[in-house]
Amino acid sequence: MNRESEASFSEELVKQGIDGSLVLGHPSGLFVLFFTEMWERFSFYGMRVLLINFLTSAVISGSPFSGWGWDPVQAGALYGTYAMLLYITPIFGGIVADKYLGYRYAVVVGAAIMTLGHLFMAFDTPLFLYLGLGALVLGTGFFKPNMTSILSEMYKKFPQKKDGAYTIFYMGVNSGAFFGMMLCGYLGEKVGWHWGFGLAGIFMFLGTLQFWFAKPIFGKVGDPPSKELAAEKAAVVNTDLPEDKPNPFTKVDSILIFVMTVLGLAFAFNDPLSKIAGVDVLSNFQIGSMAGQNVAILIALALFLFVVISRLTRYTKVVRDRLIAVIIFAFFVVFFWMSFEQGASSLVIFARENVDRSLSGSSLTIFNIINTLLTVVPLALVTYVVVLLTKKTYGKAPLSNVVQFICFAGVWAVALWMLYNEFTAESSEITVSWFSIMNSFFIITFANFVSKIWDSKYNPPATFKYGFGLIIMAIGFGLLAFGAYGIQDGIKVSMVWLILAYMFHTLGELCLSPVGLSYVSKLVPARMIGFMFGMWYLAIAIGNKLAAILGGQIEVITKQYSLSTFFLIFTIVPIVAGLLVMMLHPVIKKLMHGVK
Repeated sequence: MNRESEASFSEELVKQGIDGSLVLGHPSGLFVLFFTEMWERFSFYGMRVLLINFLTSAVISGSPFSGWGWDPVQAGALYGTYAMLLYITPIFGGIVADKYLGYRYAVVVGAAIMTLGHLFMAFDTPLFLYLGLGALVLGTGFFKPNMTSILSEMYKKFPQKKDGAYTIFYMGVNSGAFFGMMLCGYLGEKVGWHWGFGLAGIFMFLGTLQFWFAKPIFGKVGDPPSKELAAEKAAVVNTDLPEDKPNPFTKVDSILIFVMTVLGLAFAFNDPLSKIAGVDVLSNFQIGSMAGQNVAILIALALFLFVVISRLTRYTKVVRDRLIAVIIFAFFVVFFWMSFEQGASSLVIFARENVDRSLSGSSLTIFNIINTLLTVVPLALVTYVVVLLTKKTYGKAPLSNVVQFICFAGVWAVALWMLYNEFTAESSEITVSWFSIMNSFFIITFANFVSKIWDSKYNPPATFKYGFGLIIMAIGFGLLAFGAYGIQDGIKVSMVWLILAYMFHTLGELCLSPVGLSYVSKLVPARMIGFMFGMWYLAIAIGNKLAAILGGQIEVITKQYSLSTFFLIFTIVPIVAGLLVMMLHPVIKKLMHGVK
């Protein structure tokens, strides 16, 4: 962007009441959002990477490294419900923000509740663990949908710059995940679990303050909705999509939605309740050998399909066909996340129990050099952006910049202390959580490369992107199955297999994940966007729950068959799903009616 266009862009921002100072060609407010999201993801992933490891680690009386000694089935049941609810509550948080709070207050409320949740997690009691997870779910419901809403509102008059803004924002997501898993994981595994959980809470709190003190930069963006704003939104029509007659929910629709919601939530809560506490509130639903909770969720699924199909019959042909295409895509999304999210459950246990993580001598030196580059280079680049932002905004939001300085001073201190510890050690064991940072590292490494392919003449249709995503991810599990083939008790596999697996998982994610939401927005009429996004997140929620349930079976399947067999499940199923979605290309292309 040349100086003239930058000046023009800045003037337009000021007219909207937004701070006109630009950082790297974008409004300073974008980078406030970047860092707010970064600290939230730091906290979220920092806690997540420790949770399954902590729950399934051995009980060691009086030790800071004592876990709770749960088996993977119990830990997977609790984590699966937690992950499932994380994708459901944002549907309601977005509605509350739209109608009452406004986006900015919703973000602050969500961040404050999540800070409280992280505080609870630092206490070693079941009550506080459950309270902490509950607060994190509730807080995410307010936070997650409204950060992107603020960004979208900032750029509503600059659609040509929105893609670049979302790319920068996405880097904030991955930067936070990267440093959160690295540093919280290191503290949790090397000093004590509470230190890791506590560090996540500290940065969630500081990130909240940083965002709140930056209020002058955003002007009226994200303010509580006024009558005039509501009328303006109601008048907006998406001219790219065919208009259709209204299709309001009938009383029967509403009753069935209520029943399926109750049954779905009952399943979600009963799963960990029955496996951890031995309390089965859905036992009356049992039919033969089928557990009551499984019968309940199948009934909910049947009702869901009935409501969807009955509503589809009421639309005109073009709208109906496009909605069917979205539903087909959502169906295959379940298989992707069911496999990909093994990174939060079974792969954590695999890294701890089956991967050779011990290093000494020259191998430790080489690892320390690589780890230093992985830590210092990204942190230095992000710190440089902080310096640029501070120069532009210190006079407008000084307290926000002070808090940001404290955040980065803290991260640098923990990072340098970690590197010093490892360089002065004669031998060391790589933390389990270190492998999880590979996903964020490979996203940052390959995201630009993949996006350039999509922008070139080689850009494939959506069905092939889905197919490639599923199959490439499956190759990662295939490598793990090969690496684990024939190993016996006491023998561990090389860490190279796990690193390669994360690389292929990430490449698969880059092929599939960014595409989904884009096609929902393209295929769905404007007045139905909220409902269909809700359906999309429901598919991801189901995938996360299935991932945790299946991941919890790693020890059961390994004992009965082999570890290689366990990974083959996540190799074969996604490959079959990927081939199937590509075979459906002619059908889906016809259903999309020209949308590309």
